[in-house]
Amino acid sequence: MSGGVCHKAFGFIHVIFAALLFCIGLAVLPSRFFGSFFLFAESPMALLVFLGGIQLTVALIIFIITYILMLAFQKYRPFIALGSALIYIILGTCGMFDMSILSALKAVDYNVLLMIGGTMGTVTLFVESKMPARLSELLISKVPNVLWAVTALSLFAGIISAFVDNVATVLMVAPIGLAISKKLKISPVPVIISIAVSSNLQGAATLVGDTTSILLGSAADMNFLDFFWMEGKPGIFFATECGALASVVALLFIFRKDKGAVDAKVETTVEDYVPSILMILTVVLLIFASFIPAPEGGALLVLYNLRSGLICFALCVFGVIYECAKGRNHDPLKKVFVELDTETLLLLFGLFIIIEGITAAGVIDAIAELFYKIAGDNPTLLYLLIVGASVILSAFIDNIPYVATMLPVVSSLAAMMGCEPYVFYFGLLIGATLGGNLTPIGASANIAGIGILRKNGETVTTKDFLRIGVPFTLAAVVVGAAFTWIVWGIH
Repeated sequence: MSGGVCHKAFGFIHVIFAALLFCIGLAVLPSRFFGSFFLFAESPMALLVFLGGIQLTVALIIFIITYILMLAFQKYRPFIALGSALIYIILGTCGMFDMSILSALKAVDYNVLLMIGGTMGTVTLFVESKMPARLSELLISKVPNVLWAVTALSLFAGIISAFVDNVATVLMVAPIGLAISKKLKISPVPVIISIAVSSNLQGAATLVGDTTSILLGSAADMNFLDFFWMEGKPGIFFATECGALASVVALLFIFRKDKGAVDAKVETTVEDYVPSILMILTVVLLIFASFIPAPEGGALLVLYNLRSGLICFALCVFGVIYECAKGRNHDPLKKVFVELDTETLLLLFGLFIIIEGITAAGVIDAIAELFYKIAGDNPTLLYLLIVGASVILSAFIDNIPYVATMLPVVSSLAAMMGCEPYVFYFGLLIGATLGGNLTPIGASANIAGIGILRKNGETVTTKDFLRIGVPFTLAAVVVGAAFTWIVWGIH
């Protein structure tokens, strides 16, 4: 396909995305809005109803435009997100939304940002130690061809992601993928994308796998072991692993033509094992932190909510100080600052505020209300709606604020139907974690992976991502969601 044709094709895809979001917007707009448009002059109450419809519509339009621009102009996504966030703040300050500057800043998940920033620094030291290159050579030497090299690396990322935040996993494993791609003389783009989508899947496997899992554990009062076995039934871990097996089949199909022989020797010598120890320690401490009970309030509660980020940041600081003292220079510190992906951090900062804006405007609540109206008293239909909508919405909305918003909604819906909420919780988590794999901006791990590729001079098109993300997502969602419903939904 020529460049001009590709551009037109993916311009058309952007239009489809826009149309999809617009249709969702029409669906969630309160039906009373349209009647109020004509009747508001007759009643002050009708005027208030009309203004409520206005704020929802305005928030949705800004949201749609923002995501279209981010899809169309990927190089400028951080600035687009920050600009959109500023618009929401201004409108909130003016009274359009129930959102102040303070509430917008509180909506930002600083724990995630600290975790990303700290892990980026530790990963930089990890790469400099030559350990990723060593691991890549060991991995390549054990597989017969490129097909299995990419698949094995994706599975490797998935295993790590079950215990480490998705973004952190990408930051850890991506250097290995880059090293493998360089040795095999292949494009690193599909390799890194495969790592990102695999980490998104396995993030739902355990309590510490992803921030969304932590949110679920808190809402459902689940501990680490409940993710494996709960109330005498297999937990979401097994649903995730079933989805992982399905995704392996999808990856084998996607890369079926990449059967070039692999011939590599294990030659690289690791220069320093301390960064590797710090990486392992990160996993151990994050698991340990999940068992710490939450304090009642005050400064301790603030520290508790930041515990994962503070762990990653503290280990990074320790690693930098150690390397600087060892070499008796500031080169490691300079290297960490250079490799810090500020664009990714700024993008996520803006996205958190954007989601707070549409939440304050009532968009998310309207969608939940629509769910119940459609599903009625049918739990099966509600489950399918939660999974399907979570997949679609998480393709455009960062899943952390989305899950945080939807968890109490799902609990309320389950109470209305008089049933246990766990199957809906698990359906929400499966849909939200995997839905992000449909688009380059649907998940923080995707954004981080693309950021790594960009820093290495690679350009990731929408086509590149969709080629892997769509079949991977469909395979994993169908199998994982079906397993969950069979175990938890059928009585």
